[in-house]
Amino acid sequence: MLNLLDGVKSAQIKISKEINNLSQMIKDKSLSIVDRIESLEDIISLEIGDTSLNRSRNLEREFSIRQLYIKYEGENPSGTHKDRIAFAQVHDAFRRDFNVISLATCGNYGVAVAYAAYLAGLECRIFIPESYHTERIKEMQNFDVKIIRLAGSYEDVVFESSKLAQNNEWYDANPGGVNTPLQIMAYSEIAYEIYDQLRDAPKYIAMPVSNGTLLAGVYRGFVSLYKRGRTSRIPKFIAGSAAHKNPIITSFKSGLDYCKDIDPKQIKETEINEPLINWHSFDGNEALYAIRQTDGTAHHISDIKMRRMSTFIHKKEGYRILPASTAGLIALLELHEKNELINDRYVAILTGKY
Repeated sequence: MLNLLDGVKSAQIKISKEINNLSQMIKDKSLSIVDRIESLEDIISLEIGDTSLNRSRNLEREFSIRQLYIKYEGENPSGTHKDRIAFAQVHDAFRRDFNVISLATCGNYGVAVAYAAYLAGLECRIFIPESYHTERIKEMQNFDVKIIRLAGSYEDVVFESSKLAQNNEWYDANPGGVNTPLQIMAYSEIAYEIYDQLRDAPKYIAMPVSNGTLLAGVYRGFVSLYKRGRTSRIPKFIAGSAAHKNPIITSFKSGLDYCKDIDPKQIKETEINEPLINWHSFDGNEALYAIRQTDGTAHHISDIKMRRMSTFIHKKEGYRILPASTAGLIALLELHEKNELINDRYVAILTGKY
């Protein structure tokens, strides 16, 4: 059995008194459905998003680049951007009167959905490949989820769990399914938050990619802002992922205009790359489209570089960063090293490490 860690240490999510009180109201069936939904929306307003965007002056000095900003998604409850789509889907499931929400995960996403479902009083079933091990299972179990192990790769488990959700009339929170537009919309909020502080779009925006949903969502957000006349441009998108183990990056490097699956035999999970790798990116076509439409770029990033960058950011800026999430930032800095970027504003999306 592989001993895989998704890079995030187990740590119990702290539930404040205010959030607990709102959760009790959501679960109180003597209240009107409007009041219960409003309580869930209050939790989302209090807990999710509005993460910090700060200039990284020490990184600027180190790499001779100006106005480099970190959008730090580690401030969300589970420490990652996954809370954004988790709460959006739990809200949708609750509003549509589903009793059970289900998904496949290797770690981070499972914790986010488990937490959101717990607060909303929904049953949660989490499917994990039987060969995977993540310390975040301990956190999922804190929220009374049912964990089911299935044979096969992550992609195999996504397909199988979606089939089970359909057969059992559960809410399917998997990527690439009928709720993909909702996931993309939830991630588009990141673009609006960046605009709120910068009052325009950055020149480049960099982020890690796995399934491509995050990149597709942020792109949609900036396209909307631009078409509404709020920004003067759409940023160029830079994607980074595990070297030769992600379809979005390999398809871009191959000059393809669609996301081509890679041979599953090429996939080898490690402690560092596990959040990024897959042989099929469920929203890969949208992500690849965003990169090409913005004249962006995509880079293969090694485990060693990601680990070193995570340590470096901790020392220089004080952020505890999930190593895999540095892939986009590294890609941006490599682009700058090869062809020095003009002074402008650059944003890298990073997630936290407990």
